[in-house]
Amino acid sequence: MNKPLLMVAASMALALPLSAQEAEAPPPSPNQIVESAAADEWIAIPAEDLLVMTLAPAADGSDRQVVIQLMSAPFSQGWTQNIRTLARARWYDGITVNRVQDNYVVQWGDPGHDNPESGETETKPLPEGLNVMEESDYTFAHAARTDLDTALPALLRRFPALLEERTELGQMTAEQFAERVRGGLNGDPYAEHTRNLSGWPVGISYAEGLAWPVHCYGMVGVGRSYSPDTGSGAELYTVIGHAPRHLDRNIALVGRIISGMEHLSSLPRGSGALGFYTEDEADLRTPIASIRVAADLPQDERPAFEYLTTEGETFARYAEARANRRDPFFIVPAGGADICNIPVPVREADGE
Repeated sequence: MNKPLLMVAASMALALPLSAQEAEAPPPSPNQIVESAAADEWIAIPAEDLLVMTLAPAADGSDRQVVIQLMSAPFSQGWTQNIRTLARARWYDGITVNRVQDNYVVQWGDPGHDNPESGETETKPLPEGLNVMEESDYTFAHAARTDLDTALPALLRRFPALLEERTELGQMTAEQFAERVRGGLNGDPYAEHTRNLSGWPVGISYAEGLAWPVHCYGMVGVGRSYSPDTGSGAELYTVIGHAPRHLDRNIALVGRIISGMEHLSSLPRGSGALGFYTEDEADLRTPIASIRVAADLPQDERPAFEYLTTEGETFARYAEARANRRDPFFIVPAGGADICNIPVPVREADGE
């Protein structure tokens, strides 16, 4: 199966449930499908794309470490370059978590700049040479329609078989089926189409020829002020609740938390506006001891992670299974899944 066809198949999983089929063994769960992936379907995350954020120890003295995967090209490169610059200048060392809003975000940065209710007045000077990004950089050019048009002939050749497999296609003609593929199969209210691209969840506008990363749980974004400010990367946040997709295309996304999310999502909520800690809650602000680019750490201290390629057959099967759970616990397959409900599998890997 060629890559465009695989990507369309994964997209189809978001909305088109399989008809019930008898099987001798229970259908595999999404996790079981991922566990069956061949070794060559896992892609190592470069150490240059990993950040290690060390928080102050917990109340019981235990260590708290968070690992962030930064996006690779073509996503948000000006901001990710800034983040590496800030980390290498050790600018992040000593900043704090300033905002914890329930079911929304955790945000960290310089309290004198980032926390309006902190009472702090001094701000840390930023290092020189940071990129100043444009709002147009929230998106990137994308020619996915060409990919779909390439895949459609093969899909249409399979249309009679698909009619048998997927009862909800009903009396749909081949032309209607093709239009459904072109138009976006998952009925996403925030984008004409969504898919996982190079390991990341994205929204797509075929009409504009643009794509952009989307706000799912654990994604990391860049705090900013009012437009035209686009943020430098000095203030960052991560999503800890229901996906705030209304922020898509309005704020730069730069990565995702791949380890240690529990150290952020469990922090005490701020009582100030938007979950910021007030001046009286200064003791609730969690200090950040350091943020380092993993490539700059000694070899034996570097974390190693890999993700399941989103262009492979296993991911297509996994996406379909997430959209239509048929493993023993489930009674009725949902018949679809939001892009954020199909998280890209990431796992620890052996060090280099």
